[in-house]
Amino acid sequence: MTIRNILVSIGLALIAFNTQAQTVYAGEQTIDKQVYKGLFLTLPLSDKQVEKEWEAFIKPFGRVAASRGTYRITTADIRDISAEPVNFTSQIKGSKKATTVFAAFDQGGGNYVSAGNGNYEAADKLLKDFATTTLFNDEVRLAEEGFNEAQKNHQKMVKKGETLVRDIENNKKEKEKLLRKIDENAKELEQLLKDVETNKVDQTTASTDMDNKRKNVETVKAKKQ
Repeated sequence: MTIRNILVSIGLALIAFNTQAQTVYAGEQTIDKQVYKGLFLTLPLSDKQVEKEWEAFIKPFGRVAASRGTYRITTADIRDISAEPVNFTSQIKGSKKATTVFAAFDQGGGNYVSAGNGNYEAADKLLKDFATTTLFNDEVRLAEEGFNEAQKNHQKMVKKGETLVRDIENNKKEKEKLLRKIDENAKELEQLLKDVETNKVDQTTASTDMDNKRKNVETVKAKKQ
């Protein structure tokens, strides 16, 4: 068995465990001042997420009328629960951490699917199937978010690596530039030192010339006298 298959098996086992941990129980719920008998299911997920999943899950049953967390399908086609259309009413309440789904199946004249009648197990399974689907989708969402985060971090590291490579190249060029400048500076210093020595000779020559010219001036002036 490959590592991937092992991880998939573990993931499925965790989902199965989480699904079993989600208890479905019978009860009553007041919606718009009317009391409904039905089933409850609580999931450790945000209300917004569960609402999105629930809308997709019940859409095949018929035309959904939704309003502020309440969902109704007047003639819902849910063959697993009833061969005849049922009046389906559900409500979702929760927070960012946990959400409760209530679902009522009226088979006509207020004959609700409830604990003890023949359709309860089918309704129980329907809600547990929803739990399985929703928890699985949440696992996928979290895995994808983790992958996307890892991918962004990888891209960030790659970008940083590219920047470092460019910085190294720029550093090398700067070093070469500085070395050339140091070499030029050394040559310039060497020339300046030569120029200083030459200047000393030139100063001596100029000084001698100046003395000779001064003596010549004195000689010329002496003739006049």
